[in-house]
Amino acid sequence: MTEVVNKSNKFLTALSIIFIIAGLVTLLPYKNIDDDCFLGYKALCAFTPISTVILFIVGAFFWFFRKREIKK
Repeated sequence: MTEVVNKSNKFLTALSIIFIIAGLVTLLPYKNIDDDCFLGYKALCAFTPISTVILFIVGAFFWFFRKREIKK
């Protein structure tokens, strides 16, 4: 039982880290884009503030769910 919780914990930790890093990547400037993002500069993602917040929320959800799995 402990091994299953440990694997689940590692998987959820990895997912949360991936989503948070993806959120940070959306903020990176990128010069080969035609349109500006909503923040006024040419970013890697055209929907930069919206996509960043969504990815941070999903990452926080997985992090919170991981913390809940530990308590069980």
